[in-house]
Amino acid sequence: MTEQPSQLTPDGFDSSAFLKSLTQLPGVYQMIDSGNTVIYVGKAKNLKNRVSSYFRKTGLTSKTRVMVAQINRIDISVTHTENEALILENNLIKEFMPRYNILLRDDKTYPYLFISGHKFPRLSLHRGSKRKVGKYFGPYPSAGAVRESLNLLQKLFPVRQCDDTYYQNRSRPCLQYQIKRCTAPCVGLISEQDYQKDIQHTILFLEGKNQQVMDELSEQMQQASAALDFEKAALIRDKIISLRRVQERQYVSSEHGDLDVLAVKIADGIAVVEVCFIRGGRNLGNKSYFPKGSADSTPEELLSAFIPQYYLGKDVPVEILLSHKPDDLELLQDVLKTESQHRVLLRCPQRGTSVRWMKMAMTNADISLAQRLSSRSNLLQRFELLQQALNLDEMPKRLECFDISHSSGERTVASCVVFGLEGAIKTDYRKFNIEGITPGDDYAAMNQALTRRFTRLQKGEGKRPDLLLIDGGKGQIKEAVSVLTELQLDIDILGIAKGPERRPGEETLFLVGREGEVNLPADSPALHLLQQVRDEAHRFAITGHRQRRAKARKTSALEDIPGMGPKRRQKLLQQFGGLQEVKRAGVENLAQVDGISEALAQKIYDLFHGEK
Repeated sequence: MTEQPSQLTPDGFDSSAFLKSLTQLPGVYQMIDSGNTVIYVGKAKNLKNRVSSYFRKTGLTSKTRVMVAQINRIDISVTHTENEALILENNLIKEFMPRYNILLRDDKTYPYLFISGHKFPRLSLHRGSKRKVGKYFGPYPSAGAVRESLNLLQKLFPVRQCDDTYYQNRSRPCLQYQIKRCTAPCVGLISEQDYQKDIQHTILFLEGKNQQVMDELSEQMQQASAALDFEKAALIRDKIISLRRVQERQYVSSEHGDLDVLAVKIADGIAVVEVCFIRGGRNLGNKSYFPKGSADSTPEELLSAFIPQYYLGKDVPVEILLSHKPDDLELLQDVLKTESQHRVLLRCPQRGTSVRWMKMAMTNADISLAQRLSSRSNLLQRFELLQQALNLDEMPKRLECFDISHSSGERTVASCVVFGLEGAIKTDYRKFNIEGITPGDDYAAMNQALTRRFTRLQKGEGKRPDLLLIDGGKGQIKEAVSVLTELQLDIDILGIAKGPERRPGEETLFLVGREGEVNLPADSPALHLLQQVRDEAHRFAITGHRQRRAKARKTSALEDIPGMGPKRRQKLLQQFGGLQEVKRAGVENLAQVDGISEALAQKIYDLFHGEK
């Protein structure tokens, strides 16, 4: 390999010296900036070859050049195999969430359909670890998809869905029995043998063996007809008809078993991975993912990063159809096979029903991407119109809005919400617990919240807003001007005060530095943006206040007194019969309690009587 020329990043990283001693073994590398933050994690079959590629003089993307310029050091972890490197890379990405990696932010546990192992099994939604005895079917893309299946199954096979407590305490059948959605095993109206037939049909249906179910039901219908039990035969006939209609709605036959379909679309700086869930030949639904940091990637690179983050640690179907072929497809396949302990096939479909599944997934991906782009375009238009409405020199790209919430001055909380061109930036939301002010003084609360927020900005914490929104009138705006002037920050300030009737569209806007009010029509998209941000700040403040108030009411005021441990608090409350009587007691009475000294009694008295 050609030796690299000496190359120093602005943070002082000497790539030439580092590469000279770098091993050619497989492993993982972590790029770390001067703030000791991991900014990128990668894997390599040959660490020296891979890491060297970042320091060549040509052929780098703008994103890579920016990333390399921030490297302060690179940490190396050697592994035995490339498979181990991929697993370690995935773990480190989830741990550090590096800003230059493609990140999949979706670690929730997917729901399953669960048939319990009871004598009369229950059919229910399950989320979490699979510790219970029984059968699991899924995963499903959402709880809504599970509930839809539960509703369908209840019509086809009357298996109980009630929880065990409800089931065990029944003395007569419930409404589900009356509407023929359950056979009332709780009160013995069906034998265990007949109930198990419904359970077996449910299992076969969930496994995609609809034809086998219909064959068995047809035989039962004929037997009922032969026995002149025409009512039972008619019920079975209706069930067969329902099953056929369900089967007609499925796109492929049950022969194709369990598989996922992954379709990628990238356009205008946004990438989507559409995942379609096929179980037992049935389409259980689809889900759209918009991985962070993927706009500059190719579809192949995106799938290469998405697949391990999405599947490692989860149930993996035996087959995964891909819209594009990753360069490391065989590696991904081997790792998923090892981790899941069963055969896993990754492939791009070429013919047959698999191609139809992929076309369906690509159509869904197109729709999801168009909706996201439309939403972003609409938001961009609102920001542009806001610039025009306020006559600002530049279009604001980051809005911060502050609001205050309290109940008669109790447990005041200030909220700060942030909106950008991508919408709400919830990771930048902040709540401030306001202390040391006169209860109900919203001006002082606003001053304290703004001071704390922008003092941190002066220290380099957080990002600077282009426009500061204040939910309130001239008094709150005055506090904002005072704080920013004191901190010597030049940020545009806009106050949003509700109209006399407090109806949307009647807001009064005050832009600091402009004479009079800013008037926007009720149908103005710019006003709609301000209302959206203001309402979100209001919601976030109320939520924070309620949480703080609830926490305070679960906490005794005595906990704030130094020296008042749990045992002393308990003894004091027992002696006086509750906190209200403690508040009424004098110092001498308090000091009579075992363990309460005169000095501690004085502190307790001062707490409730306002003395310092």
